[in-house]
Amino acid sequence: MTAPARLLMATRAARQHADADEYDAFVALQQGNRLYRNRCNRFRQHFVDRYPDLDEWFSEPLAVRIGREYRAAPRTYTDATNAHARGYLLYLCLTGRITFDWPWLLAVRLLKVWAYVERAGRIDALDSRRTYRAEAASLGYQDHNSSDWALTRLFLHTGDFELRAFRTEHLSETALAITAFGSRPDVSVFHGSPARHRHVARDWRVSLHQLGVVLYHRGQTAELPRNVGAQPWAVRPPLPTGMKTLIERYAEARALTDRPGTIEHARVALHRFAAWLADTEPGLSTFDRVNRDHIVAYSARLAEYRNPRGGRPLAISSKRWHLAALSGFFRDGATWEWDGMPAHRVLGAGDLPKMPRALPRYIPEDQLSTLLTAIRALDCPYRRAALLVARWSGARRGEIARLGLDCLDRYADGTARLRIPAGKTKTERAVPLHEEAAEAIRAVQSLRYAATDRGVADELTGVLTRYLFVQHGQMISTKYLFDSGLKIACAAAGLSDTDGRAITAHRFRHTVGTQLAERGAKLHTIMAMLGHTSADMSLVYAQISDGEVLRDYQAVLGPGATIAGPSAVALRAGILPESAVDWLKSNFFKTELELGHCLRLPQEGPCECDLYLTCAKFVTTPAYAPRLRRRRRLELELAEDADTRGWKREVERHRCTAERLQRLLDDLGEAVDGPEAKDLPEMSAS
Repeated sequence: MTAPARLLMATRAARQHADADEYDAFVALQQGNRLYRNRCNRFRQHFVDRYPDLDEWFSEPLAVRIGREYRAAPRTYTDATNAHARGYLLYLCLTGRITFDWPWLLAVRLLKVWAYVERAGRIDALDSRRTYRAEAASLGYQDHNSSDWALTRLFLHTGDFELRAFRTEHLSETALAITAFGSRPDVSVFHGSPARHRHVARDWRVSLHQLGVVLYHRGQTAELPRNVGAQPWAVRPPLPTGMKTLIERYAEARALTDRPGTIEHARVALHRFAAWLADTEPGLSTFDRVNRDHIVAYSARLAEYRNPRGGRPLAISSKRWHLAALSGFFRDGATWEWDGMPAHRVLGAGDLPKMPRALPRYIPEDQLSTLLTAIRALDCPYRRAALLVARWSGARRGEIARLGLDCLDRYADGTARLRIPAGKTKTERAVPLHEEAAEAIRAVQSLRYAATDRGVADELTGVLTRYLFVQHGQMISTKYLFDSGLKIACAAAGLSDTDGRAITAHRFRHTVGTQLAERGAKLHTIMAMLGHTSADMSLVYAQISDGEVLRDYQAVLGPGATIAGPSAVALRAGILPESAVDWLKSNFFKTELELGHCLRLPQEGPCECDLYLTCAKFVTTPAYAPRLRRRRRLELELAEDADTRGWKREVERHRCTAERLQRLLDDLGEAVDGPEAKDLPEMSAS
């Protein structure tokens, strides 16, 4: 590649034209055909004659500077001089004579820009592009011409052709320019239609995002860019300055302790309340006159709200987080004695909507086995590993997405151990892990160790961390890992509902907790596995499980059970009130006796009978038959012993008890002679 020496020595001086001989030499590098060179020189001369001062061209309307409409057929020039001068303008930029403004760069199509860069001898630009593409490829990005759109535009806008020159402010400026261009009323002139512009603008943002990721891993920016297409939680209307200032001040204060997602939720809720308050009472500019009446009225407004898309009302959980944000805002404002805030708390915890306490929705065994088969068949190793870890560890989605690259080691006996990062509870923990999930993690580790990414600053600790689930230099979203993966797996397993996904990732967590409880795990073990900070959180799993209730129900109320007394008869007939049934369920194990259970209801008062074998509330089942036989034989032995001692009343008592035990065995359909229990204490005559 050769070029005139004067092209390599161009500097960024004031806007100025290139002389005819210089430009002719540049055109000759592209094509020696005299007709082509004459045409290019003629286009240049027309442009110079019209705009001897280049500032005049920059002051023209954008449509005039572009020179033709989008894909007009036949081609229609709105200004032929400007349309034909693009090659000359690119030459001026590449030789340091001008830089382009953002509207022109976003409106015009530059299909041959890199051919011009090469002919202009911009070795620095070519090296920067080559380096950029190589580093993007090392992060997993595909190498194609549109990937360096953002880099090309930044070169032409800044006049700096070194990759190392760009920082966060350049990315922010480009993003703002893209947004501003989309709001132009004449955007259809340049891109055909608003819909097509939105499609094109998304491609621009993808390229800009990729550039941001590469710059981050080069160490030129401090943070990774936000995900492509990420939008604010809500469109926030303008607020009185005093309210807006207090909301932002509160968000900054809570950012010291709360996670970014929590802060954003609070900011959205406070903006919505402030917008409603400003509409309801236009005279308010701060929150100092807010009282309980305002909160009650706003709660009623939330209850009346309907989603514009589907007409659905807000869920209780949504109402609760809106009001919980207000509760914390006014509580902290009063505590910190901020000006513009009420001096006392206007909303308490008791004012929040009560959430129903649902039972953990574990995945039934038959569905679980089918779903696991589908998960093992997923093509993406990241999705497969994330879902298997969820199945065998019970960790939260966010915790799994933030697993470190070195999250896996082993216990002394060789069992895999998973180190789960601090998340919702701000506490790390280590848990045993099934070998299937451990193998899936090792498969992802083998992919990640080959990558060259810099790592990401942890959202809680700020420490630069190399995470396990990273692709294209950035953390993989939970939506991709769990929601999309489960949608595919549920469809393959035949478990899809109308939304395409019948099972959520959180149900794996409930499944692990339920299985631990049913199989006899200690409460502290459940707490450690699931990362609960209080026993109350784990007690929901430690309660009597569905399977245990079913077994005891069938033993007591199923075929073969002997039930006596009016309470038991009413229970079998199904005519007991719901409150009585609930009392029996909660006290069933508390009333366990040596040979059965007592079905005494609370309204019947305390049991006054010491001889429970003759109590009308006594009930037993075939499971107690060995104990009944053992007790009957002991009663007969005691009766013989009492007879030898001459204790007639004791003989009568023991024989009556033995007869009662025999009748119970007969009622149960059990033979008197049979296996006996060996866990009854020895009894002697007294």
